[in-house]
Amino acid sequence: MQAYNRLPSSGSNSPRSPPASPLSRSPRRQRPSKPVRPPSNTLAQRLAYTLLSLLLKRQGLFLFAPLLYISVMLFYMGTVSFDVVPVIKHRPTPGSVYRSPQLYAKVRREMESDNSYGDTISTIWKHSYKGREWRPCINKSLQGLPESNGYIFIEANGGLNQQRTSICNAVAVAGHLNATLVIPNFHFHSIWRDRSKFGDIYDEGFFIKSLENDVRIVKTVPGYIMERFDYNLSNVYNFRIKAWSSIQYYRDTVLPKLLEEKVIRIAPFANRLSFDAPPAVQRLRCLANYQALRFSNPILTLGETLVARMKERSANNSGKYISVHLRFEEDMVAFSCCVYDGGEQEKTDMDAARERGWRGKFTKPGRVILPGEIRLNGSCPLTPLEVGLMLRGMGFSKSTSIYLASGKIYDSERHMAPLLEMFPLLQTKETLASAEELAPFQNYSSRMAAIDYTVCLHSEVFVTTQGGNFPHFLLGHRRYLYGGHSRTIKPDKRKLALIFDNPSIGWKGFKKQMLSMRSHSALKGLQLKRPNDSIYSFPCPDCMCKANKTEDSRSSSVT
Repeated sequence: MQAYNRLPSSGSNSPRSPPASPLSRSPRRQRPSKPVRPPSNTLAQRLAYTLLSLLLKRQGLFLFAPLLYISVMLFYMGTVSFDVVPVIKHRPTPGSVYRSPQLYAKVRREMESDNSYGDTISTIWKHSYKGREWRPCINKSLQGLPESNGYIFIEANGGLNQQRTSICNAVAVAGHLNATLVIPNFHFHSIWRDRSKFGDIYDEGFFIKSLENDVRIVKTVPGYIMERFDYNLSNVYNFRIKAWSSIQYYRDTVLPKLLEEKVIRIAPFANRLSFDAPPAVQRLRCLANYQALRFSNPILTLGETLVARMKERSANNSGKYISVHLRFEEDMVAFSCCVYDGGEQEKTDMDAARERGWRGKFTKPGRVILPGEIRLNGSCPLTPLEVGLMLRGMGFSKSTSIYLASGKIYDSERHMAPLLEMFPLLQTKETLASAEELAPFQNYSSRMAAIDYTVCLHSEVFVTTQGGNFPHFLLGHRRYLYGGHSRTIKPDKRKLALIFDNPSIGWKGFKKQMLSMRSHSALKGLQLKRPNDSIYSFPCPDCMCKANKTEDSRSSSVT
């Protein structure tokens, strides 16, 4: 008798197992029971529920969700009419529009009614530095000079003060190489258009005499030497020297050729000597710039006359006046590529000026000019209006006397009007001097600049607006005169560009910003020369001594 298996086997029925359900015999797997569907009241609800159920059962459909979304959006957009296109207003990029006239119109009434002005011109430097902490101090040689190694002839290029750099550097190089310096020749430039010679601008005899114990200086190369070159300087060997070359380069490279040829040319010569030089070289630079270079008698006489007239017209301020160096001549505006509010006429004028002065430099293929970025970078020349707003914001009132050093202002009738409204006591060399007094200098830009230089040098406050060689030399010369302090306002033009471009600023906010800028200039006080600084801007300590120190030999003569 067969025994019963107590454990049921898979796929068979034991006698003790209950009868199988008829569905269990189907070869297909039994499906799960359907979820109970909640009642739906609307067609939208039923469709949503159906779609959700389908996605839950077929999760792969999620891959098609982006396509479904795009389809729905396209269907929706097809129902929208595009007959009306929305208008999008674009605000000009910061700095691309000259907004200073709008600012002036906005703050003018409140500015004129502002009664908080004090005696700014007399108090501006009150706490900024210790008076006479430094004094002029340049040692002169008391010994004779050894036999000369030869003659150096240089060509001074550029405007008045770039030429001045060349002269002072040439004195330093000639002294270091024990060479004889020939009175420098001035290069005629298409921009400055000045055919002046050395003696027309500087006192030639005084220059030679002041340096006689340090550097030999002659007016011409001796004939017995020039005979070898057919009396033609263009036949003389010309060095093409890189900018900012070290004095050692002159010793190693130039001196051997000088000893061989006995005369050499260096043209052009502007900025051909490094600012970082040994003390003996720096001493010669100081000597040339602050003692030997004195303006010719006609320039010096008229310059001093205009200084006296400015002091007379500044009696209400104890004879103190402000000088402003304004670079808003046509060539400066053209070179900057900045845009003001002159419209098509301004564009025509500037295009013509660029072509005259630089012949295609600004129209080269691929060159992109972005006036807004130029302005925000602080490279746009300040307009007369902007200078006036800045000075009024700094606390200078309508009663302040101003001397304006400048060439011919571009579109002067329009641009000068607001500045004259803000400062009616403003003067220029043309208003201070008679036509007869100016006649000998009228067509010579360097001589006119020398007159401006003299009047600015003796002002209580000097304001520089654009940079360049003119203010850099004045900064140093004023430091040399005023105990190491330049008494100069040098505004932050990047910050000014943002302030002038701000449509929401009011007079109080503007004045607060300007007073802060003025304080920054005043608090700089004494600044000593660092290795790569120009000795012509920072004469301390190379050209000056501490006031409590005793020097064996000293000089306090000034140009």
